[in-house]
Amino acid sequence: MTGAGEPRREEPPPRAGLRSRESGAPSAGGWERAERGRGAAARPATGPPPRRIGPLYGMWLVTFLLLLDSLHKARPEDVGTSLYFVNDSLQHVTFSSSVGVVVPCPAAGSPSAALRWYLATGDDIYDVPHIRHVHANGTLQLFPFSPSAFNSFIHDNDYFCTAENAAGKIRSPNIRIKAVFREPYTVRVEDQRSMRGNVAVFKCLIPSSVQEYVSVVSWEKDTVSITPENRFFITSHGGLYISDVQKEDALSTYRCITQHKYSGETRQSNGARLSVTDPAESIPTILDGFHSQEVWTGHSVELPCAASGYPIPAIRWLKDGRPLPADSRWAKRITGLTISDLRTEDSGTYICEVTNTFGSAEANGILTVIDPLHVTLTPKKLKTGIGSTVILSCALTGSPEFTIRWYRNTELVLPGEAISIRGLSNETLLISSAQKSHSGAYQCFATRKAQTAQDFAIIVLEGPPSIRAMRNITAVAGRDTLINCRVIGYPYYSIKWYKDALLLPDNHRQVVFENGTLKLTDVQKGMDEGEYLCSVLIQPQLSISQSVHVAVKVPPLIQPFEFPPASIGQLLYIPCVVSSGDMPIRITWRKDGQVIISGSGVTIESKEFMSSLQISSVSLKHNGNYTCIASNAAATVSRERQLIVRVPPRFVVQPNNQDGIYGKAGVLNCSVDGYPPPKVMWKHAKGSGNPQQYHPVPLTGRIQILPNSSLLIRHVLEEDIGYYLCQASNGVGTDISKAMFLTVKIPAMITSHPNTTIAIKGHPKELNCTARGERPIIIRWEKGDTVIDPDRVMRYAIATKDNGDEVVSTLKLKPADRGDSVFFSCHAINSYGEDRGLIQLTVQEPPDPPELEIREVKARSMNLRWTQRFDGNSIITGFDIEYKNKSDSWDFKQSTRNISPTINQANIVDLHPASVYSIRMYSFNKIGRSEPSKELTISTEEAAPDGPPMDVTLQPVTSQSIQVTWKAPKKELQNGVIRGYQIGYRENSPGSNGQYSIVEMKATGDSEVYTLDNLKKFAQYGVVVQAFNRAGTGPSSSEINATTLEDVPSQPPENVRALSITSDVAVISWSEPPRSTLNGVLKGYRVIFWSLYVDGEWGEMQNVTTTRERVELRGMEKFTNYSVQVLAYTQAGDGVRSSVLYIQTKEDVPGPPAGIKAVPSSASSVVVSWLPPTKPNGVIRKYTIFCSSPGSGQPAPSEYETSPEQLFYRIAHLNRGQQYLLWVAAVTSAGRGNSSEKVTIEPAGKAPAKIISFGGTVTTPWMKDVRLPCNSVGDPAPAVKWTKDSEDSAIPVSLDGHRLIHTNGTLLLRAVKAEDSGYYTCTATNTGGFDTIIVNLLVQVPPDQPRLTVSKTSASSITLTWIPGDNGGSSIRGFVLQYSVDNSEEWKDVFISSSERSFKLDSLKCGTWYKVKLAAKNSVGSGRISEIIEAKTHGREPSFSKDQHLFTHINSTHARLNLQGWNNGGCPITAIVLEYRPKGTWAWQGVRANSSTEVFLTELREATWYELRMRACNSAGCGNETAQFATLDYDGSTIPPIKSAQGEGDDVKKLFTIGCPVILATLGVALLFVVRKKRKEKRLKRLRDAKSLAEMLISKNNRSFDTPVKGPPQGPRLHIDIPRVQLLIEDKEGIKQLGDDKATIPVTDAEFSQAVNPQSFCTGVSLHHPALIQSTGPLIDMSDIRPGTNPVSRKNVKSAHSTRNRYSSQWTLTKCQASTPARTLTSDWRTVGSQHGVTVTESDSYSASLSQDTDKGRNSMVSTESASSTYEELARAYEHAKLEEQLQHAKFEITECFISDSSSDQMTTGTNENADSMTSMSTPSEPGICRFTASPPKPQDADRGKNVAVPIPHRANKSDYCNLPLYTKSEAFFRKADGREPCPVVPPREASMRNLTRAYHTQARHLTLDPASKPLGLPHPGATAATATATLPQRTLAMPAPPAGTAPPAPGPTPSEPSAAPSAAPPAPSTEPPRAGGPHTKMGGSRDSLLEMSTPGVGRSQKQGAGAYSKSYTLV
Repeated sequence: MTGAGEPRREEPPPRAGLRSRESGAPSAGGWERAERGRGAAARPATGPPPRRIGPLYGMWLVTFLLLLDSLHKARPEDVGTSLYFVNDSLQHVTFSSSVGVVVPCPAAGSPSAALRWYLATGDDIYDVPHIRHVHANGTLQLFPFSPSAFNSFIHDNDYFCTAENAAGKIRSPNIRIKAVFREPYTVRVEDQRSMRGNVAVFKCLIPSSVQEYVSVVSWEKDTVSITPENRFFITSHGGLYISDVQKEDALSTYRCITQHKYSGETRQSNGARLSVTDPAESIPTILDGFHSQEVWTGHSVELPCAASGYPIPAIRWLKDGRPLPADSRWAKRITGLTISDLRTEDSGTYICEVTNTFGSAEANGILTVIDPLHVTLTPKKLKTGIGSTVILSCALTGSPEFTIRWYRNTELVLPGEAISIRGLSNETLLISSAQKSHSGAYQCFATRKAQTAQDFAIIVLEGPPSIRAMRNITAVAGRDTLINCRVIGYPYYSIKWYKDALLLPDNHRQVVFENGTLKLTDVQKGMDEGEYLCSVLIQPQLSISQSVHVAVKVPPLIQPFEFPPASIGQLLYIPCVVSSGDMPIRITWRKDGQVIISGSGVTIESKEFMSSLQISSVSLKHNGNYTCIASNAAATVSRERQLIVRVPPRFVVQPNNQDGIYGKAGVLNCSVDGYPPPKVMWKHAKGSGNPQQYHPVPLTGRIQILPNSSLLIRHVLEEDIGYYLCQASNGVGTDISKAMFLTVKIPAMITSHPNTTIAIKGHPKELNCTARGERPIIIRWEKGDTVIDPDRVMRYAIATKDNGDEVVSTLKLKPADRGDSVFFSCHAINSYGEDRGLIQLTVQEPPDPPELEIREVKARSMNLRWTQRFDGNSIITGFDIEYKNKSDSWDFKQSTRNISPTINQANIVDLHPASVYSIRMYSFNKIGRSEPSKELTISTEEAAPDGPPMDVTLQPVTSQSIQVTWKAPKKELQNGVIRGYQIGYRENSPGSNGQYSIVEMKATGDSEVYTLDNLKKFAQYGVVVQAFNRAGTGPSSSEINATTLEDVPSQPPENVRALSITSDVAVISWSEPPRSTLNGVLKGYRVIFWSLYVDGEWGEMQNVTTTRERVELRGMEKFTNYSVQVLAYTQAGDGVRSSVLYIQTKEDVPGPPAGIKAVPSSASSVVVSWLPPTKPNGVIRKYTIFCSSPGSGQPAPSEYETSPEQLFYRIAHLNRGQQYLLWVAAVTSAGRGNSSEKVTIEPAGKAPAKIISFGGTVTTPWMKDVRLPCNSVGDPAPAVKWTKDSEDSAIPVSLDGHRLIHTNGTLLLRAVKAEDSGYYTCTATNTGGFDTIIVNLLVQVPPDQPRLTVSKTSASSITLTWIPGDNGGSSIRGFVLQYSVDNSEEWKDVFISSSERSFKLDSLKCGTWYKVKLAAKNSVGSGRISEIIEAKTHGREPSFSKDQHLFTHINSTHARLNLQGWNNGGCPITAIVLEYRPKGTWAWQGVRANSSTEVFLTELREATWYELRMRACNSAGCGNETAQFATLDYDGSTIPPIKSAQGEGDDVKKLFTIGCPVILATLGVALLFVVRKKRKEKRLKRLRDAKSLAEMLISKNNRSFDTPVKGPPQGPRLHIDIPRVQLLIEDKEGIKQLGDDKATIPVTDAEFSQAVNPQSFCTGVSLHHPALIQSTGPLIDMSDIRPGTNPVSRKNVKSAHSTRNRYSSQWTLTKCQASTPARTLTSDWRTVGSQHGVTVTESDSYSASLSQDTDKGRNSMVSTESASSTYEELARAYEHAKLEEQLQHAKFEITECFISDSSSDQMTTGTNENADSMTSMSTPSEPGICRFTASPPKPQDADRGKNVAVPIPHRANKSDYCNLPLYTKSEAFFRKADGREPCPVVPPREASMRNLTRAYHTQARHLTLDPASKPLGLPHPGATAATATATLPQRTLAMPAPPAGTAPPAPGPTPSEPSAAPSAAPPAPSTEPPRAGGPHTKMGGSRDSLLEMSTPGVGRSQKQGAGAYSKSYTLV
């Protein structure tokens, strides 16, 4: 219960009930109990309404029940306290104004206590007659009252009741008593919309003014009460929920029924409809939510939440942002969340979150659970002595936020001297030094909002008895008075009263009660006034007493007076005399309760004890009750009398003649006045003539006299015509009378008309109406409320005619229409009235067409439902349904006739699937047929095709593929959209299993093509095709056979044998390969053979074709090894070759020696030398030398023999001056061969130097030792010198461990490499002359890597093509192809013939990635492996088609699954695994299946939801699919969706909560492992790429540099792609800062050692590239993206040069140029020379050359470390130049690296304008260059690079600038003036290398000259040699020192530059001993780098610049 204007709250349970006088309306506590039973909101009543009891009986019954309840409540301890509460929780009483209420006092006492009621303000209440009354037993009664009598102080106010006796006085809590009126109200229900399958919510809308008292008791559906079940739910707040809305729900009307709690009145709402639509995708919308509310603990509450949306939203409940705790008290229902047995911890913010795939919404509110207040006051009863300390403690339980007040004997306790209130909430009352006055009843009141709780305690202070102070009393004479003598303390024996020393009582008016109270009845002033003494006997001989004075006041006594009879106009004087009473006395007059004020003829005169009323002229207005009131201090008394003024009768309104209207009421006016009121009599004389005799008018129900004396005739009749007499008398004077005549007029009346009539639509209709009455009569026709005007509506016509006393009017309808089915009315009107006749016209017509609705559409049937709206006002007799194909006309319709009118739905069968139909409907009644209904268009569902694909043809494409073509099934048989096709194929060869293999493809059009791959070669296959659509698969086509094309044989011939017959004939034989491997019709055989020469080269391949299995090979080379292979071939081509078979032809006589040479060695001897035969044709056994002298006459030549190893012979004893003929022949086991050419020689006395060895070409594999003979003869002995030719010069062969010249002149080259190739010249010299031979050495190396590409892929094969690289000087003998699965490192090898340029890898896994690489082989060995390429065979993992229905049948224990929905992805499915389990369980049951079959799940539980997961796998991977299904109930019905379960679901949630972090952690670790593995693979790939790059650079550079070929090197072009790589931070400590004062650093040539060359000098320096660091930290990110680096390990080796990281940024730079003056290193790009005239700029170019110490590893290719390092160096140069651009805001250009061939010598360059955007352009350049160029910044950017960090040198005793990065060095850096070299030097390359390099740099070189600098000069040839050695932790090379006497000039710095910095200390001299050829200087090379830096010499072109200093870096 709540007060006015406050929100409704629940109250704590009351202790007693209370009901109003009408038992049907609960009151006060009874209502509280009723509310508590309902929960937070009222629940609808389910039982019958209570039987009503009469108001009086009900009121007293409630009182009796309360008293009976109080007896049960009174406990022994309550009796002991003498005061108690019957119901202290009674705090609200609401009652109906029409019933009233009785409220017993909640407080009571024992013995009986005085009960009194007060307003909350403390005012006493008084009785108000018939409104409010307090009964003697303390019951407050409020009587029923009308709304006009409402008084808010009485009917809507706070009351409290007190109980008082000797123990004290207590008060109840405030009780709000509120009356409720019966006021009109209506309840409404609004129409709702919902989607099918959603929830619909109807709310009963109650006006806010009565919402507190009106609740919903029930809902009706089409007037039938709804029982909450199935899909219908009624919430506790009165809402109606309909779940799973269906279409039929829209056909009903919904109403709510409400009941008033206090009046019991019920209301019914309007009818509401539900509009149901089909589901449409939408975000959730909240239909019903909840708001904040407060509920008591222990109660239940329902938080409604409903939402609509599609897909149907899921509902999740949150409390304070977290999911709801697991508690059985929480129940989630369709209506919302219900919480029972509420607890305070249930308070919080609740959120109902609804979500679907399109969005979410939420409803939220705050629930506050309140614990009722309960107060306990201790001690309950306390007896203590006076002066002691009393502590009362008020203990509270319940919700906080309360206030505490203390009362003593109902008076508010305020803190004072003796009383204090303490505690945080004032919960402690402390009385210090208590006195007797502190005794009494103490109450503790706790209040929170509208609830109050209290408890009380009785405090009795013991001590000597005393009498409580008594105040003097004023008594009123004649009334009773009580005098209380209250004794405090105990014991006492008696209480006595005395007056004037007389013991009372002493007369009958005095009574003394045992408790000491003295009662004086009928107090008399003279007798009872005076002092009274109360004497209390406290001991037998000791009394105490206290007196009180009683003053008696005498009330006034008014003498009786009367009003004499008075007439109008008389004078009147009335005295009012007070005969006794205490003065002063005040006398006043009132008339009818109103104070009389003198004036208007009335005068009041007052004296001391009397007052008179004077009226000067009495009139009727002076009639009334006059009251004389006298008052003094004692009392107020009054005397009332009535004044009556007598007046004779007179007419106020006289009767006059008037007309009466027949049938109407008539009033004959006659009004009279007089006093006493006159009596009026009416008389009647019939007829219109003079009245003869009047008769009293009989007063009946039709005729009666009105209070104003007029005569009322309720229904005037014609017989009432005549004279009427009005006669009045009152006994005063004579009677008066007056006559009048009544004329009766007849109004217009309808006498005849039809009530109902029927018309046919389209036909005419007449309506007649007859009227009578006074003329003239007008008859008007109306249709409904509209007057018919025939002039405006031509369809109507009105005709009227007189027929005697009657008038007949006819309305004609021409014709009748549907709109005429209304009420027509004819109105007859005349001057005296009108009448109306209603005619209901029903126009019958054919019915309206029914509203047709499609309920369900299947493939071959549909279900219709219809609603007949307007039946044409005639009963429907039947229905017709017509339907047709939408494209046809209705002439080709099909019909269903004469459907019963009682049916409203039908099934149409035999429809065609996937067709569009038009449907319409007719209805019939007895009038005719309706128009057709609205035409509906429906599409039937698809069904499996009924026809097979047409025109299936097969066309073999390859030996393993057949192309299948077909057309779609006939249109009328497709039954839907053809989604795809299944092609079944099987081998029809003998021995095949006959099973079809199925492949599936999506449909693309009316004609389809599919190629079947991976078939057997030259095999017959049968093929069928099936079409499928969304519904299933259709029939298959007839099987058609085709044979795959022929292919080459897959195996070689068997039993291959070879037999050598002669030296040039061999016989090869074999047998046929297995027929199963021929793959076609065998056409013949082919024998392939080639020779193998001694030097390892192969001869030309030859082949012989034959159809026999034997062949004789003729014309073969003699005594030669041959390789032989045999293959079979078919129409498709050559098959697989047999293994190589080796055969050697037999020996024969040798050919002539290849060359012969003879030279004189002395005057009598010559030396002859020769070359072995080109064709030895066997093993040379010996050589025979023939010598003949034509002039000597000897016919036979002399013969000399030598061993086969000796190729020269000295013939002595010859004659000087005689000519000799010499020739040589070789001998084998077959005989002597042909002779060589004959040479003529003459011995000479003086022998010039001659070389007897032969020149020519020598071919050798690399890494072999090669001897180049240079045997010479001559006298004196000649000196032998070897040189090697370059482009334009010959360089002497240096002798070292690699090269050695024997004493016989033979040049030994150890472990030759590609760079050893070239022309070698041997010169023998003596004083007689010289001789020269030239040897062309060709070093064969492994072939270059092929360029491999993928040309074609299929599901099981990958076809590869390639372009071979350089053969390395030896013919390629074959290719090795390696392949593996992508995620595997298991490689498989395939050897491929050298003639092949493509290869097809067969029998691969479908849908799988493969890695492939290829290498070529020649006589030297295998070449570099190609780049690894990746390719994927066709196919993907299986997936389940959403268009397929997974479940084809489900019953209570079985489920049938259709697995045809699995799409194999192009790879055959190998396995399907199904697992299922009931929802909420853990264990899965597994089933393995085949994709082509159906699967049955058996032994399922009935009425159970299951989870299903499927996994289908093929070679490409696995696909997953999940689903849910429910088995049917035992009766075949479906079960509802599963709800969130308690118990098991909780366990699942807990396990999920625990398992999620574990799973996530595991996944994280696995992901990290995969990422690291991928990064590792990526690093390995980059290493392989780096290795390939380095090998290619080495191979290309070596061959091109060392081969004496004019022009650029020839060979295949290969593009080097260098990705960007970050710099390695090697040593952060090696940094120093350059400030503004050190922006320019002078460097002189003295800091470098000079190496003098006739053309140029070369200086070298090893550079380290630590990262630059800005003032704010590292400029370059330390994160490493290069393979194999470890930033952590790098930190440990920052300063350890002996363990330098293999990726250290170190280069060996060589600079060769002419001597120049000292230059300046400018670090901030300042313009040098712009102020000194014209500046010619020269850029720096550095070439990176191959370190010789790394060449030794060529036999094992290149190591990963060095390959990666080379790759890193190239990329790092790019990064340095890029970094320079970032630091200096310079323009940046990069030219990518190419190795060019003859096809093009262009390179692509790009320009980066500060943003690294590349713009393509072409510039002519030399092939093989990687170039980086940076230009200076814009002027505004010049200051940005001043504070650049420069690395400190890594090692001592070196210049501070040795390790500067490449981009910080200018050209002057390499010019030194003092000959000291702080940096290592790299030796110059050979002349050919320099010339090639010079060509590369011709276009990139610029020269910068200061105006003050000296011209360039050449070094002085006579300078002294300077040798310096730099100690480096590297391998070193010795280099030749410059010739002695070389001294470079040392000019000083230019004037514009600062002075030179001090140079570093010179390094220690070299301890390396000089080698042959002169002194050497060590050269430092990078241990890891494969490249060294060198720069060309002088000879550069000069050009002018604009003053900007540009730098260029070029890598070769």
